[in-house]
Amino acid sequence: MTDDGQRQAAQQMFQRVLTNMGSVIRGKDQALRHLLAAFFTGHHVLLEDVPGTGKTTMAKALAASVQCAFQRIQFTPDLLPSDIIGVTIYNPHNHEFSFHRGPIFSQVLLTDEINRASPRTQSALLEAMAEGQVSVDGQRYPLGDIFFVIATQNPVESHGTYPLPEAQMDRFGARFSLGYVAPEVEVQMLEAQQGAHPLSLLHPCIGAEDILNLRQAIRAMHVSADIKRYIVDITAATRHRPGVKIGASFRATHTLMQMSQALALFAGADFVAPEQVQEIAPAVLAHRLSLDPQSRYSGISDLGVVQDVLRAVDPPV
Repeated sequence: MTDDGQRQAAQQMFQRVLTNMGSVIRGKDQALRHLLAAFFTGHHVLLEDVPGTGKTTMAKALAASVQCAFQRIQFTPDLLPSDIIGVTIYNPHNHEFSFHRGPIFSQVLLTDEINRASPRTQSALLEAMAEGQVSVDGQRYPLGDIFFVIATQNPVESHGTYPLPEAQMDRFGARFSLGYVAPEVEVQMLEAQQGAHPLSLLHPCIGAEDILNLRQAIRAMHVSADIKRYIVDITAATRHRPGVKIGASFRATHTLMQMSQALALFAGADFVAPEQVQEIAPAVLAHRLSLDPQSRYSGISDLGVVQDVLRAVDPPV
């Protein structure tokens, strides 16, 4: 198949997944595109939103649409690392130890209210998110080619929560919110759920081989030297903004390029344009910035810093 044929086939696969998920998650096309851009590039997602905006439904709709094993973990203060990863148990009958796998051994993993668990438990996810494996009693267990974490946290409540460390925040490819839908869309949702929930009617529209093929097509999307420099200039600018203690890392630069490639492919383009970079940059960069206390108290936000950078850095012409 030619490069054009590969791109067209990949774009059609994406459209099938988007349409499938859109039958359940209504009025949130941009959030779905950003979620799929992260999923198909192998980057995890942090959803920050108030309860009841469809975060769990979105994760379930993704898993159902791409025929992936799904697990959900509710993070609580008493959750232990072994509750996530699994535990080694001694069998007195054969005098051997055997490893019982935890819910992390899935393909789409939803970690609800991740900031309610202790830092020790949060860190149990770090190796899995970074290396695609877990280590237990000196043994390494791979998680497979498809392993995608969707973590959620409530940005309003702070009592009984533990902020995620910078190292873990940097492992999330993107952070965004769903928010409430428009009233007319909410009416449509009420009508759609009068009978069976639309989620129960979803059927897979692509499989594991399609996912890997789509990932390959995204990596093959052309990124010009000018666009690469534009991406680098954006991330570098976050490191020198007043009030920013820690700017975007090289991992952020690489993620920004890959997710821009995904959006370009989804749009049916032949190459990445500044518009794709500008669209996804806030979701990729903002959560990785660490501001000094004086900046936070004066009303400056990480998202505002990224938006200022996008206005200041001129795109290639």
